[in-house]
Amino acid sequence: MKKQLIGIMLGIVAGVFDVIPMIIQKLTWDANISAFCLWVVSGYILSIADIKVKPVIKGIIIPFLVLLPSAVLIGWKEPVSLIPITVMTLVLGSLMGFVYGRITEKA
Repeated sequence: MKKQLIGIMLGIVAGVFDVIPMIIQKLTWDANISAFCLWVVSGYILSIADIKVKPVIKGIIIPFLVLLPSAVLIGWKEPVSLIPITVMTLVLGSLMGFVYGRITEKA
């Protein structure tokens, strides 16, 4: 249970960091809540997935898989908006995977 809690907490932190610029840009609340939930779910899945790759890569793969259905919808209407979404997912996912790997290898 401890690993799942760590994953969820890291997801919450990543979600806050992702949503802050969205709030500054005055994006809709449904987009903000969706992005926050993406990170919480990604953190949880990161903690339970048994993928035999380095934690940073795992931290990149999982958020992109969680993002994929929404990315199709977003890209259909506003393909240019996928650029910042992809960058934030790459950066926050790799950081979340790195931190999760460092914390759990000590535990």
